[in-house]
Amino acid sequence: MIKKIQASTGEKILLIFLILLAIISFLFYFTIKNKCLFVEKVDLQRINFQNTENIVVMNVECGEVVIELLPNLSPNSVERFKFFISNGYYDGSAFYRVIKDTLIQAGDLEYGNIENIDYYRVGSGKSKLGLINSEISNKFEFKAGSIGLVRSDAFNTEDSEFFILLKDIPLFNGEYTPIGKVIYGLDALAKIKSSDKTEYVLRPDYLIDFKLLEQHN
Repeated sequence: MIKKIQASTGEKILLIFLILLAIISFLFYFTIKNKCLFVEKVDLQRINFQNTENIVVMNVECGEVVIELLPNLSPNSVERFKFFISNGYYDGSAFYRVIKDTLIQAGDLEYGNIENIDYYRVGSGKSKLGLINSEISNKFEFKAGSIGLVRSDAFNTEDSEFFILLKDIPLFNGEYTPIGKVIYGLDALAKIKSSDKTEYVLRPDYLIDFKLLEQHN
C-alpha cells in the first residue's frame, strides 16, 4: 500500500503564502491597468442644476466631467466656447499637453484631433473664427478645476484652446481669460495620461465628446 505523504506545517504555510502572493499580484496588476478603478462616477440625474444653460458635460475615458460656464465674467469667450461645444468641434480633441497633477490642455481644432493629430504643429492650430480679445478678471481665482483660454505670450490671442487646472495656481490670476470651473468629475481629469519626460504627450488621451447639458441624453 502506498502511504500518503503529509505536508508539514511549514509547507502548508508556504503554500498559503504563495497563493496569497498570486492573488495580491493579480489585484495589483488589475489596479494598475485599470486607471479609472477608483474614480467616482457622476450621476447627472441626481444633480439639481442651477442655470442649466451654462452647464456643459465633457466625456473622457474615466467618466463624465460637469462644468459650469461663467458668461458673467467672459461673455464673448463663453459664447465662442459654447459654439464649439454645441457643434461638436471639440469631440476627439487630444489632451496633448499635460503637466501631471497641475494642468491639462486641449482644443486645437486644426492639428489636435486624435484622428489626425500633427505632433509637429499641435498647439499652433487655429479655428476659422479668428482670434478673440482677452477677458481678464482680477476677481477670479484660478483654483483647481478652473478653466481658461490658452493664449500666446501676448493678450488678445485666444482662439479655441483651453486648459483645466488640477491644482491652485495663483500666478494665473489676472493673466488668463476664465471661462468656467469643474463642479463634478475633477478626479476623472486627474487620470488623463501624462509623460514623465515632457509636458507633451505621445498617443494622448482625448475628449470623447463635449455637450451642452440640454444636448445630453
